[in-house]
Amino acid sequence: MSALAVFLSAVGLADICRKLAGRQWAALVAGPVLVLAGALLAGLWRFGDIVLLILAAVAAVLWVHLSAVAERTGTREGRALTVFGGTVALLLVLAGWTSPVGGPVADWLHWVGLGDLGPDRAVMIFAVVLLQLVTANQLVRLILGAVGAVRPAGEPQPSDRLKGGRLLGPMERLLIVGLGLGGQIGAASAVVAAKGIIRFPELNAQRKENNGAGIDEVTEYFLVGSFASWLIAMAGLVLALN
Repeated sequence: MSALAVFLSAVGLADICRKLAGRQWAALVAGPVLVLAGALLAGLWRFGDIVLLILAAVAAVLWVHLSAVAERTGTREGRALTVFGGTVALLLVLAGWTSPVGGPVADWLHWVGLGDLGPDRAVMIFAVVLLQLVTANQLVRLILGAVGAVRPAGEPQPSDRLKGGRLLGPMERLLIVGLGLGGQIGAASAVVAAKGIIRFPELNAQRKENNGAGIDEVTEYFLVGSFASWLIAMAGLVLALN
């Protein structure tokens, strides 16, 4: 699944680039460049690798463009989600075409004493961790937009009444992935339970302050967003453990 790991890494880094630079063109260029860099560093140069990495580069560009359009307009979230999900599914189905990770990445892992981890698994863990940062937030927002729980950028959002979600989300997902990789699945489930307990007083306070008015959309935002975030973290964990 080396091509999938390269795709997820490229998308994760491109989304970070877009957020830091504030310019879409930078992320559009970054996607294919990072796919090429991943191919060079991982030694993926067989015919099957090249075909799948071209697909990954094109999908990375489409993802950046379509997700930015969806965020700006509040519509067409399904297109961005389809590109991302379809690419992941296709790269999984065609994973037999790809070569094992080698090249400088494998050499470096042996040099630092992580050779026993395995280059393929190490690269996938790296990709999954990157995914939990900005890209997962973007995926959650697209899912919320698809069900009508968020509005176009610039308009008041239900999230305005639930502070810290965009920061807590990545922290929560990284904690789930980290605990899962450490074999502490039970502790990871405790993180899920703790979020509901911590947020309940805040949701209850909103209901009292507004006499229940508008609280339904905040609750929907919280529940749909939380479950989407947990599913992304668990899906990443499954990839990292295989």
